[in-house]
Amino acid sequence: MPTVLVATTNPGKLREYNHIFASVPSTRVASPNDLEVWIEVAETGTTFAENALLKARALYAAVPENLHGDVWVLGDDSGLEVDAMDGGPGVYSNRWAGPDTSAEERNLKLLERLESVPDNRRGARFKCVIALIDPRGIEHILEGTVEGRIARNLQGTGGFGYDPLFQLPDGTRMSTLTPDQKNSLSHRGRAAAKAAAIISEQNLPNA
Repeated sequence: MPTVLVATTNPGKLREYNHIFASVPSTRVASPNDLEVWIEVAETGTTFAENALLKARALYAAVPENLHGDVWVLGDDSGLEVDAMDGGPGVYSNRWAGPDTSAEERNLKLLERLESVPDNRRGARFKCVIALIDPRGIEHILEGTVEGRIARNLQGTGGFGYDPLFQLPDGTRMSTLTPDQKNSLSHRGRAAAKAAAIISEQNLPNA
């Protein structure tokens, strides 16, 4: 059975990838802990693609040789781009507010930073780039984006990260969506759907 090995131990990300790849027949999602492989990767890239490749390549190199024929390695990097912050925090989304800050602390700091920004300048987007390495070692770069705006308060208990602040064009918060709804339109869902299509195609008989 082909395994999609995701370079993360973030439970929120793993839940989403499990949900998305459930549509790919005879495929399971695993974390590095499941295969007892892992390597610390410094996110030194200046773009989402660079960081995604750093993670995927490091994890691919750590997978035992005898497993390579059945394992797809997936590394991703994602973040929030805010127009009023010139596209920031971007690749620094998880650490711009300081080391060891919680998601709530980052959300509150973002609200404070944008307090004086009028509604018509609060445009933002979530972006995700996936680096997928197939069992032959071939790399695929896939991107997903969802447009929205930064609201003026937190709302909803679903999702994770900046979801409680991110308002879609219809006014819905990302944090109030069901898993199916979120995966159908989120940045990660869109990028992962492209990855799932590649995996499905290669897993077809005689592919």
